[in-house]
Amino acid sequence: MKNLFSKSKKTPNQDPSIPRQSSDLGTPPSSPDKKSPKKQGRDDDSERRSSSARPRPHHARSDSKPSRRPSEGSHPLNRPLEELRRSSYLNTMGDAIDIERETPAPTSPAEKSPAANGVNGADDHKEDAPPPPPPHRTPTSPQQENAPQPSPGVDAEACKAAGNKFFKAKEYNRAIQEYSKAIDADPSSSTYRSNRAAAYMSADKYAEALEDCKQANELEPNNPKVLHRLARVYTSLGRPQEALDTYAHIQPPATAKDKAPAQIMLQHVKQAEDALRGGISGSMVLHALDQATKGLGSGIDVPRKWKLMRGEAYLIMGNVNALGDAQNVAMSLMRSNNQDPEALVLRGRALYAQGDNDKAIQHFRQALNYDPDFKDALKYLRMVQKLDRMKEEGNTSFKTGKYQKAVDTYTQALEVDPQNKGTNSKILQNRAMCLTKLKKYKEAIADCTRALELDPSYTKARKTKAKAMGESGDWEEAVRELKSVQEGNPSEPGIAKEIRSAEMELKKSKRKDYYKILGVEKDAGDNDIKKAYRKLAIVHHPDKNPGDEEAANRFKDIGEAYETLSDSQKRARYDSGEDLLDPSEMFGAGGGGFPGASFGGGMPGGMNISPEMLFNMMGGGAGGGGGGGGGFSFSTGGGPSPFGAAGMGGAGMGGAGRRGGPQFSKGFPF
Repeated sequence: MKNLFSKSKKTPNQDPSIPRQSSDLGTPPSSPDKKSPKKQGRDDDSERRSSSARPRPHHARSDSKPSRRPSEGSHPLNRPLEELRRSSYLNTMGDAIDIERETPAPTSPAEKSPAANGVNGADDHKEDAPPPPPPHRTPTSPQQENAPQPSPGVDAEACKAAGNKFFKAKEYNRAIQEYSKAIDADPSSSTYRSNRAAAYMSADKYAEALEDCKQANELEPNNPKVLHRLARVYTSLGRPQEALDTYAHIQPPATAKDKAPAQIMLQHVKQAEDALRGGISGSMVLHALDQATKGLGSGIDVPRKWKLMRGEAYLIMGNVNALGDAQNVAMSLMRSNNQDPEALVLRGRALYAQGDNDKAIQHFRQALNYDPDFKDALKYLRMVQKLDRMKEEGNTSFKTGKYQKAVDTYTQALEVDPQNKGTNSKILQNRAMCLTKLKKYKEAIADCTRALELDPSYTKARKTKAKAMGESGDWEEAVRELKSVQEGNPSEPGIAKEIRSAEMELKKSKRKDYYKILGVEKDAGDNDIKKAYRKLAIVHHPDKNPGDEEAANRFKDIGEAYETLSDSQKRARYDSGEDLLDPSEMFGAGGGGFPGASFGGGMPGGMNISPEMLFNMMGGGAGGGGGGGGGFSFSTGGGPSPFGAAGMGGAGMGGAGRRGGPQFSKGFPF
């Protein structure tokens, strides 16, 4: 077949509607610019005849130069050689056609196909369009520049299906691996991240689940399923308020059953906060926090805020065990962050409540180093420093005998921190000691009682209370209190000695109190004792009180008291209680008394004489005959011999044996 653009003459019998074809496919058509005018005219006539024989296209033909590029429906042999080669190459490339279609290589003007000869009726604006894709390929829309690109060669849906299979089999770690592959293959899918979040939750990895839920919500905002899962994660992490806020965005609204765990947790947390603000009961705070903790996910650590609240509750309780627990809470927080100012203040407050103010001050200062604006650290630092200063002033006044000044200082110190049970119990005990010195026994007992209410284990306050009771005259209760201390703490230093001393004072309190008889203090001097005796002897002399049967007895007791207290040795024995020793002990083992006789084994085969027998030997119930002044007083505390120089005849007993007898009912300060 002759070339379409050759100069051979037209065959007379050839149908003009049949396009001329090149006899040599390897020879490109000649440029339209090189045609002669005569040849161009024949081509135009041929094109008009050909186009008149075919239906015209629906759009008007452009007035510009007609395109010579063949249309899409023209015969393949009418296409340029370069396009034929390209089409053949693409058909053999297979999957590589996608890359060619997405990024078509630009063609230079020299490579453009020649204009169509008008046989196919192509338009001018199609001249620069890329070649159409093969019929078995579907063109894709261009990708966004910022969108994550899927990984080539991984089927995300297959990975998701595998993950679902492992999830149902409760192999959560393998499910997480498969979901991760799906996410890598298609990072723009919220479903894959939501599924992986569910697997993380089942594997008790709530922190990772939270991140996946947040990203899934960003990829697909307000998806009810994603929001439900996010709210459950918040609840498991101990963040109930955020969970309820998430439920509020769900449409249709979440059910009451779905929101119940978060609402219950939040209710218990608020109960704990209210109890802390009131400072009423630390145990109520602990109970509320324990109930809130039940809603946490498995393996989830208690939130930091809840730990600090628990430490505050232990400080409110204030007992020894609770203060130790408060320190444990603070140490657990400091292990996570040793520069946590709130944990440092918590431990400092526990040390301060335990009385270790020096270490407490160190912790408060360290907290201020990490956070200079932390008001609680500054508040407690100033408070402890002020209390230390006032306690030192009170102690100095007590040591120098300025008891009233010490009482005033301790009273001011009690107002510095009313909530500190440990420190206030010590201040009350110190004030009670000062009040005892001032002989204000009732006030001292009241201070000790308050101190024990604040700290029931405060042994020193119990001992101070027992002493104040005894000094007030209630030695029976004092002995009972000291024995109770011994039962509770047998290893308490000196407690046995204090009990023996109190028992002796109890015995002494049941005998005649010579100090009360004379109306003087126990530390009165000799002159005071002599003045008191002279005054009372004149007032209660029998001659001054005719008709008063008790006047003689009172006068004799006054003489007995003066005789004992005016003699330093007798007074020392009286004060120490040696005169209260059992007579059987005094006369045993060769004791003295009767010359030539030994009581209780003093001589071989010796005889034991009881005090009652000795009393009967002295004349029975002798109670005062003779002229009182020449009588004698029988006392185990010494004194003249019970037998006078003239023997027993005519000697009155002068009130002998009335140890523990009736005291004066009037006229003396008993």
